[in-house]
Amino acid sequence: METIVPDQIIMGLILNAGDAKQHIYEALNQAKQGNLEESDKEIHLAENALNEAHNLQTRFLAQEAGGNRTEISALFVHAQDHLMTTITEINLIKEIIELRVELKK
Repeated sequence: METIVPDQIIMGLILNAGDAKQHIYEALNQAKQGNLEESDKEIHLAENALNEAHNLQTRFLAQEAGGNRTEISALFVHAQDHLMTTITEINLIKEIIELRVELKK
């Protein structure tokens, strides 16, 4: 497994979490407009970006478990926080979209 440096992790977490957040809010916007097919596409894109961030995080944790410890910076903590809030927002927005679909029926 290729060793990845903390800066790569930090930027990867922030970029992918940001992409996921952008897509999930676009999914909500599309659902509001009644474009459920487009909303589903955006949900899929959000989930893909979130998976990329999660994979980076998992690789980092595996490196540390393998004995390759690194110093944790405030920026890394911020990136983790960004990822966790994005996960929460995705879960909540998916529920909101589901409620909108049910109410339309």
